[in-house]
Amino acid sequence: MAITTNSQGRISSEINMTPMIDVLLVLLIIFLMIRPPLKLGEKVDIPRPSNQKTLAPEAIVIQLQDVGAGKIPTLKINQQEVNWNHLQGRLQDIYKSRAEKVAFLKGDPDIAFQFVAEVVDITHSAGVDHVGLLGSADLAKSH
Repeated sequence: MAITTNSQGRISSEINMTPMIDVLLVLLIIFLMIRPPLKLGEKVDIPRPSNQKTLAPEAIVIQLQDVGAGKIPTLKINQQEVNWNHLQGRLQDIYKSRAEKVAFLKGDPDIAFQFVAEVVDITHSAGVDHVGLLGSADLAKSH
């Protein structure tokens, strides 16, 4: 730092800012040069589309069939008979690999509503998101 004099010839006690700015600029350049390089992005493995066409999974139809007055109705999943105790486990196995979790429930007209409601509850607890109710005419149209 140089000693400066004012117009009257006295020594001035003001700080000369020019050397300080020069030091700050040099430090700024040094810090910019030693900073770590920027990462411009992450490496991502993008899956390649396959040429094989996937078939849409078949619809799951749960059927309640009346076996007589006062008896528990039989259950079928796509024409395969299922025990009431194994219904939830069987549905979980079916839907664990499916993206679309939709089931259809068809019951005979004489089935008590309590059985229909119980199947809907079991189906929802097995992880099925949507349950559609089919009538006898609806199922005849789909086959």
